[in-house]
Amino acid sequence: MRIALTGANGIVGGFILDAMRGAGHHVTTLDRRTGFVLGDAPDLAGHDALIHCAFAHRPGRYRGGEGDDPVEFQRDNLHGTIRLFDAAAEAGVARILFLSSRAVHDGHPAGTALTDDLPASPANLYGEIKARAEEHLAALGLSGTSIRATGIYGPGPHHKWLGLFRDYLSGQRVAPRVGTELHGDDLAQALLLLLEHDAPPTTVNASDLILDRHDLLDAVRRLSGSHHSPPCRAEAQQVRPLLCDALIGMGWRPGGMARLHTDLPVMLRPALT
Repeated sequence: MRIALTGANGIVGGFILDAMRGAGHHVTTLDRRTGFVLGDAPDLAGHDALIHCAFAHRPGRYRGGEGDDPVEFQRDNLHGTIRLFDAAAEAGVARILFLSSRAVHDGHPAGTALTDDLPASPANLYGEIKARAEEHLAALGLSGTSIRATGIYGPGPHHKWLGLFRDYLSGQRVAPRVGTELHGDDLAQALLLLLEHDAPPTTVNASDLILDRHDLLDAVRRLSGSHHSPPCRAEAQQVRPLLCDALIGMGWRPGGMARLHTDLPVMLRPALT
């Protein structure tokens, strides 16, 4: 399969690029290294699928990633995405996979079961942009799936916890937090399953762990020999897990805590230097 991948040089895009090439697909990378920026309408003729992962935001922030310029944030990420989807449809691309976010669920009241097909209810600009892009994709009438993924972790030179590990190891105070997490390789495997499916759903959730920083940094403490105490536990009852029945029904099996502990020494290494 010939696949166009946006954001291939990003943290998440790197996992997807490796998985697609490992599965034998030919990948056209669309990122700043190849001259692509959000808002472009590249020629996608001859491609079988588009995977859209690119997202412009302030470093380290998705919710609130607009900083002090919500107009630019919306122009790049919403209007740029719509233009990209339209270009894919006009070129006859048969399948689009869109990396959405669990942020589309943020506005649902406590106790709501976050199912795969739950209508979006965003509570911030980030979630609103993802939800509106989902709507546009669904209205195109082709085989499109929005993947409502949680936070993505995994090894890499700029992985999401590098700053957290350095703060903890230097003795800085780390605020308690608990949230949902998913390994980048597990996300990539979900995308491969969706590409292979004859009739993939319009929306799917993608999540794995409920992880408390206390447990994560306690594991870092044991691996590093640090004498610093991890933060107190956060209130886990505030976390609403994503129900991932659609992907699990396709045979998807994320790696759980075993995968986290396998990769943690590799992720910790750059924080120790």
